[in-house]
Amino acid sequence: MDVAITGASGLIGTALVAALGRAGHRPIRVVRKGSGGTDEITWDPAKGDIDAESLEGVDAVVHLAGAGIGDHRWTDSYKSTLLTSRTQGTDLMARTLAGMRRPPRVLLSGSAIGYYGSRGDEELTEASTPGEGFLADLCVAWESATKPAEDAGIRVAHLRTGIVLSRDGGALRKQLPLFKWGLGGRMGNGRQWQSWISIVDEVGAILHLLQADVSGPVNLTAPNPVTNTDFTKALASALRRPVFLPIPTFGPKLLLGGELAENLLFTGQRVLPSKLQGSGFTFKHNTIDAALRAVLDRAAA
Repeated sequence: MDVAITGASGLIGTALVAALGRAGHRPIRVVRKGSGGTDEITWDPAKGDIDAESLEGVDAVVHLAGAGIGDHRWTDSYKSTLLTSRTQGTDLMARTLAGMRRPPRVLLSGSAIGYYGSRGDEELTEASTPGEGFLADLCVAWESATKPAEDAGIRVAHLRTGIVLSRDGGALRKQLPLFKWGLGGRMGNGRQWQSWISIVDEVGAILHLLQADVSGPVNLTAPNPVTNTDFTKALASALRRPVFLPIPTFGPKLLLGGELAENLLFTGQRVLPSKLQGSGFTFKHNTIDAALRAVLDRAAA
């Protein structure tokens, strides 16, 4: 398969490009500044520009591009950047694919479990309603931007991704130094749910969905979410380090800003991958202990 990928230089995109190559497929990076290679397509979502001719005939598109949720404080300006970086690019890609003579069979478009908002202990599946708050509203708008592709008959799946566990990036990489020094502790009361997925299963699920007959929202999370307390204990155990005192809310809120810290650290969602499992996908890492052992040991991953 020829698979075009936006966000190919990010954590998930980098791993996906490598996995596609190993599986005998041809990954094609969709980039803002090309090097002139045959496996690149240029675009500029902010200007509404894309090399549509080079997209003709690709078998699938995996759209992962978007500004980092936790990269900056959530000022009004950065929240606008988070929204437009997702909706502009998604709308441009969806409209372009819808107008092609030979459109791809499938568009896998990024989303996140932030769609569900803060729901306490409620078990959430793809049939659950959207939640409240900035992240939920962002995800609703993000997913809605694929409508032109759906209307054109392209199979569209929304990748509602949870916390991706990888030592190469994401939340886990930021946590590792503290835990290695024996200073890691639960966040606040530790009762908030963390719906996670190993980078191996995240990429495996995307490869699976390229060919499985699945559309609409798909939760990319492992089948056994854990509380922050259990995650903290599992990470400390995997690193053979003690668990430190709980981290009070005021520190991260002072450092990151109250809204960002509250959304990313002190609230969560208990999300289940119902559609993914129902479509026949088999997880390599079902438990948090197995996942952490794998991602912390490159040979095992």
